[in-house]
Amino acid sequence: MKYCLLPALIFLILAAETASAKPLSVFVSILPQKYMVERIGGDRVAVTVMVGPGNSPATYEPTPKQMAALDHADVYFRIGVAFETVWMDRITANYPNLRIVDLRDGITLRKMESHDHDGHADHQEALEERGLDPHIWTSPLLVKIMAGHILKVLSELDPTSATLYQANYDAFARDLDTLDQNIRNTLAPLKNREFLVFHPSWGYYADTYGLHQIPIEAEGKEPGAKSLARIIDQARAQHIHVIFVQQQFSRKLAENVAKAIDGQVVAVDPLAEDYLANMRRVTQVFAASLESQ
Repeated sequence: MKYCLLPALIFLILAAETASAKPLSVFVSILPQKYMVERIGGDRVAVTVMVGPGNSPATYEPTPKQMAALDHADVYFRIGVAFETVWMDRITANYPNLRIVDLRDGITLRKMESHDHDGHADHQEALEERGLDPHIWTSPLLVKIMAGHILKVLSELDPTSATLYQANYDAFARDLDTLDQNIRNTLAPLKNREFLVFHPSWGYYADTYGLHQIPIEAEGKEPGAKSLARIIDQARAQHIHVIFVQQQFSRKLAENVAKAIDGQVVAVDPLAEDYLANMRRVTQVFAASLESQ
């Protein structure tokens, strides 16, 4: 009888050890990544976000406290936002044993929209200097690819919870499929497919769903006078009366353009943490704007 109880006792001990094991320490760059990791990792992960609410990934500098905390991190999921360009080299140098995973792997990056450079004839040079668009998370189809990377890495770091991670991934993938279909159904009837944005954050979303964003700012720079005049003329010709902005950037120029086209400024945030709810909201806002053009 004593020996029959032994396997059950071992199982209970292992289960207790798994349940009490310290969660994986995961670092990410932006809030939508936190949502992704937590959907898959559940309570088996403790996620730290570098760029918190209200901050811009283009200008953010990690705090000394954040940098010091990386010493205890199990993995950093990078995504390609601007601050990583400088800081990833420093993080790698300071923490050579830290596992860094690029969620862009397997994703074809699009070119960031650019304006013609007023007063510069060498257009080819401008094309060569054009950057790649980092906002890959605005497409649910690409989020599904990123979720696959997260699943793989978490399962490797914590194989005893691999079954849990797989189940969570499957549920998240179903939610992304549903979101994708809902967006398609909402946007399909629209005849007008172009929208005006201050910062070009929605290119992958637009590409996925047959829309086209017209940016005021491009490559991190405000347009020159001639380019701005062309944007205003284009907006007027297409009866665009809404400019989409996000809280991390100044609204001043957008408000000036809104006055010129007799329009309004509407906030949509690509960096909101609750990814599914935010994407549903943004889709409704885009649809309402495009229907009114």
